[in-house]
Amino acid sequence: MAIPYYHVDVFTGEIFAGNPAGVCILPAFLADRTMQKIAVENRHSNTAFVVARADGDFDLRWFTPKVEDDLCGHATLASAYVLALRKHIVWPVRFHTRSGVLTVAQDGDGDSFEMDFPARPPQPCEIPVGLLSALGLKTALVTKSRDYLVVAEQAEQVRALAPDIDALARQDAGSGTIVSAPGEGDVDYVCRFFAPSIGIDEDPATGSIHCTLAPYWAGRLGKDRLRAQQLSARGGTMQCTIAGDRVKIAGRARLYLHGWIEL
Repeated sequence: MAIPYYHVDVFTGEIFAGNPAGVCILPAFLADRTMQKIAVENRHSNTAFVVARADGDFDLRWFTPKVEDDLCGHATLASAYVLALRKHIVWPVRFHTRSGVLTVAQDGDGDSFEMDFPARPPQPCEIPVGLLSALGLKTALVTKSRDYLVVAEQAEQVRALAPDIDALARQDAGSGTIVSAPGEGDVDYVCRFFAPSIGIDEDPATGSIHCTLAPYWAGRLGKDRLRAQQLSARGGTMQCTIAGDRVKIAGRARLYLHGWIEL
């Protein structure tokens, strides 16, 4: 069995930047253990598996190297980008996922897309013992949605983080820990994301965390349209818009390679 496979760099206009995602186009989902093995082999933070439905929509699942994910932004955008490469003509595309129906609109030049995701505003919480020390921070605001959101005072604190990944992995942090701070220049906020407990020591450029970050910063800054920058080594940029209880997350993608997985 030959599976069409795409390696896409997301939240960037250049290859070798942003977040790599694997996208597999399937006639039907494989056994869970097989999809998990493919994700392990790919070594990306997420590999997406896309199956066309009879109604014109698509089923979409995401796997990290350790688990099936409940929501992944960059691999969703990568999947839409691959469908555009494959000459899909009905937009916005609708994906049926573990987080409900997610739509992705194509924006202009063919490599820009806007995802419609659920808002997940953070809520007050107790600070887990050891969380801040694992990040190398002395004090910070800590709230939680799916992930912990740790808010520092300055962008440089986020850029300079060198967390203890083993200590973070031992934290009961759901899917991971977001660290954010006010941005600089035309950037409204900056961020980094660590999720070692699910096989992602640091995610280069993440979409799903803006379901939490965008509502937080919209409330703090008093604006509904925000520009974000992820300060990982590869980096990434996103534009977010609050739309009621939804967050629209926009970004670009580039194809690195297209090949086949032989099973």
